[in-house]
Amino acid sequence: MRLRHKYKLIWMAAGLALAVIGSITYNSLPAEEEGKNTRVVTKTLEARYMVSKILEDKIQSHDWSENWQGEWNGDTKKLKVRFTIDSNLQDYGNMIFKRYKPDYGALVMFDAKTGRVLALSSFQKGLPTEKSLALRATYPAASVFKIVTATAAIDKAGVHPGKTIRFNGGNYTLYKKNVMSEKINRWTRTVTLRDAFSKSLNTAFGRMALEELEPETLNEYANRYLFNQDMPTDFPIEKSVAFVPSEKNYELTQVASGFNKYNKLSPVLGAVIASAIVNDGNVVIPYIVDELIDEKGEAVYKGETLERGQIMTSVTADGMREMMEETVLSGTSRKSFRNLVRSKKFKEVQMGGKTGHLTGDNPKGRVDWFVGYAFDEDNSIAIAALTVNEKYWTVKSAVVAQMMFKKFFDPVIAQRLAASKEQKRRLSSTEKVKIEKN
Repeated sequence: MRLRHKYKLIWMAAGLALAVIGSITYNSLPAEEEGKNTRVVTKTLEARYMVSKILEDKIQSHDWSENWQGEWNGDTKKLKVRFTIDSNLQDYGNMIFKRYKPDYGALVMFDAKTGRVLALSSFQKGLPTEKSLALRATYPAASVFKIVTATAAIDKAGVHPGKTIRFNGGNYTLYKKNVMSEKINRWTRTVTLRDAFSKSLNTAFGRMALEELEPETLNEYANRYLFNQDMPTDFPIEKSVAFVPSEKNYELTQVASGFNKYNKLSPVLGAVIASAIVNDGNVVIPYIVDELIDEKGEAVYKGETLERGQIMTSVTADGMREMMEETVLSGTSRKSFRNLVRSKKFKEVQMGGKTGHLTGDNPKGRVDWFVGYAFDEDNSIAIAALTVNEKYWTVKSAVVAQMMFKKFFDPVIAQRLAASKEQKRRLSSTEKVKIEKN
C-alpha cells in the first residue's frame, strides 16, 4: 500500500540558511507564498543548527535527560529538553547490543513520515568512545550503495527490476577481467536486476552500471541521496561521502557495486535513504528534539517535519521497494527475517532492506549493514543497523533490525486485534438484542 504524507513542508532554502547548513536544495512553493515560506525554512534550518550545536555533547553521549543549562540566543538559560526518543525502543535497542556484544554496534530508527527519531543506540565492547558511533560516517557504504545505483538505473535509464543482466565471474568477487569483459561465452550467466540486488551480486551490478549508466548520472543520484552534503538535522552527524569516477572504468564498477572502501556512510543517512524509498521518493530529514521549554514553561523551540523533496518518481520507488522486499523474502537477509515474514500477525506489515558487508578501517573490522523499512496502513519506520567485528560474528545487523521491527509493531498489532475483537463483540451484542426483540 502506498503511503501518503500527512505533513508536507516543501520549502526553498534561502542563501543564508544554505551558507550555514550546507548545499541542501528544496522544492519551491507557488510564487505568492515563496517569500513567507522562505523565511519559515530559514528560521527552521537556523534553529536546527543552533540546537545541534548547544546539545552536541548531550546527544553524542546519549544523555536523554531533560535538564540542560547553557547559552541560548545570547542568554544563559535553564531549559527542559524533550526528546523524540521512545524509551521502550531505545532501551530495547541498547539491550540487543548488550546481549550480543558485537565489537561495535550502532542503530538509528525514525518515523519515516515525520522524521521523529525513535531510537539512537551506540555500543562498543570494552571502553566506549566519547562520541556516538551512530553519528559517525567512517564506515564503508559497501553494498548499501547498490541502492543508489539501482535508483539511478530505474529512474534515469529506464531499467526495470526484471531487466536481465549478463555477467561472467563469481557472485561476490569483482575481478577486473570479468566485469570489464563484454564477451559472451558458455560461462556467461544471466540474472535479473531484482535478483542481483536482493542477492547482492557485485559483478552483475558492475556490468549493469557500465551498460546502462553514465558516471555523471551515478554521481547525481549519490548527491540526491545526500552524500557529500551536510544534512540539516538538529543533532550532530558527520557527512557521508561518495566519490564517483568521471569515466567508465573498473573504478566505476567498484563504486556502483559497493566494492569500495572510500565511499563512507553514516547510519543516520542509511535510515534516511530507506525513508526516501518507503515515502515514494520523498526525503525526510530526521530530528531528535521535540521541544525546548524555558523556566516560564514556554516553548522556545519546537521540532518540525522537514522534507528535502522528491528525488525519484513514485514508480521508481515502487521498483526499489520490490527489490528491497525481495532481499527480505529470498535474498541476503531471508534467514534473519524468516520467522517474522512467516508470522500471520505480521501479514499486514511490509518490510524491505539492503545488506552490505566490507572490511573497514575506522573502526577496524568486518562491517555488516542493514538499511531498511517496515510499514503498514498507519505506520512507517526507517532503520539502519550496523555491527563491526574484528574476528567473530555475534549478531547480524539484519537480526537487530527485525528485532526492532517486531518491538515496534507488536503493540500496534495487539491494539488492532483488541479493537477488532471489541467491534465484533459489540456487533454480536447488537444482533443478540435484535433477535430477543423479535
